[in-house]
Amino acid sequence: MRLLALETATLAGGAALLDDGRLVGEIRLDIALTHSERLMAVVDQLLQDCGCEVQSLDALAVSIGPGSFTGLRVGAATAKGLALALEVEVAPVPTLDALAAILPFADAPVCPLLDARKGEVYCSLYRWGATGMERQWDYLALPPEEAAARLEAPVIVLGDGVAACRPYLARLGEGLREAGPVHSVPSPAVVGALGHAILAAGGGIPAERLAPLYLRPSEAELKARRA
Repeated sequence: MRLLALETATLAGGAALLDDGRLVGEIRLDIALTHSERLMAVVDQLLQDCGCEVQSLDALAVSIGPGSFTGLRVGAATAKGLALALEVEVAPVPTLDALAAILPFADAPVCPLLDARKGEVYCSLYRWGATGMERQWDYLALPPEEAAARLEAPVIVLGDGVAACRPYLARLGEGLREAGPVHSVPSPAVVGALGHAILAAGGGIPAERLAPLYLRPSEAELKARRA
């Protein structure tokens, strides 16, 4: 199965191509400077570099959030347009899952923390077991102090939301480990790997059903409600 994966939920996103679960190529880019046309240019460049025609794609995977509202809309629209044109399924990959999966078979619970702005972080908690990664919490949007209060040592934290939580995590002492800046955002390749597993398990969906996971209303929606 030839799979194109898109990650646009965070500031450092991009695209990856996988063939039967094996990474063939990956391109990263600054989503903060990106619109849909540039993302498609990256997809075209990736396919060209890998010697692959877009018509040969069997499925797509896309990071659905939570994350940047603008980035999620760009990723979902691009994935939906390609999937409709190619008549293939899409694997919706939660962004927090993709971030946690950067640390396979970690020896302690893993808590990805993404900056949600407006004084909140997106978070969840995962444990690795014999059958793989298991999510322990719902996907949450919380103030940093509330997210930190839910954690117990030992725990590994990662993501661009760690800085906001750090003052409240000090109580965990040596039981707290930070994965470091190299693991601050999910990679397109990991989105592809999780997407491949979703599709193999029959979890692919038609393009028409693809929708971002926002967790909270956008600023435009809040303004509309107040109007």
